[in-house]
This record gives sequence, C-alpha cells and structure tokens, in this order.
Amino acid sequence: MFGGGGMNPRKMKQMMKQMGIDVEEIDAERVVIETADGDLVFDGAQVTKMDAQGQETYQIVGSPSEVESGSAAGAVEAGDADAEEDAAAEEEDAIPDEDVALVAERAGVPTSTAREALEDTDGDLAAAIAALE
Repeated sequence: MFGGGGMNPRKMKQMMKQMGIDVEEIDAERVVIETADGDLVFDGAQVTKMDAQGQETYQIVGSPSEVESGSAAGAVEAGDADAEEDAAAEEEDAIPDEDVALVAERAGVPTSTAREALEDTDGDLAAAIAALE
C-alpha cells in the first residue's frame, strides 16, 4: 500500500491509525465505472476504503471487463425488477449509512439503535446523538 515491503501488516495498521488513517475492507460484489468511452465492470473486485482526515479514498483491485457505455448499469434481469423497486422506495426516505455509523460511534450504541434514533429525529444527527446520550 505504501511501499512498506517486508513491514509487518499489524505494525502498518498501527502506524496508519496513529496518522489518523482508517482503512476498511468493503465486501463489494460488483463495481462499475462509467466513462464516455464505455463502462469498466469489476466483478468480485477487492475494494478498500481509506479515510484520512475526512477525505475518503477508494481503492479497487481486480481486472475489469469493458462493456458498451450504459449497458452495465442498465442490464436488469427479470427477477431483479422487484428488488429495484424496493430499493428505490427505500432511497426516498433512507438514512445514509454514513450518518448511522457516525451516530452509533458517537453515542456508543449499535447501528440498529442509531438508525431508529435518526428516523425518529428525521435524520437530524445532533438530535439523534443527544437523544441517545
């Protein structure tokens, strides 16, 4: 990651934590990058999220396949239509996962409790944290 060839991974994580860098593995099934020339589709890629002082960086490791522009995201199988409708309905009033994680961390509660508090306060972070403390 930082050219620490031969460095103990545990030591590397400790050093990154001291520098304020949080690393999180993301269990991604598929990553699509849409460009004007075509789409890059990573199936089964390894995705890592690094948060360094509020700046999030995503690293994708894998071999992409190139497809025509728009065909990767637009391909919907018949069985996925209901799932897409459910996801669209949830997106309208969904609380962002980042907000849930922040409230859970600050209030020291499970994410399910944090999500309920955010829903009760219409997504108001400060009110949700205050209600849980």
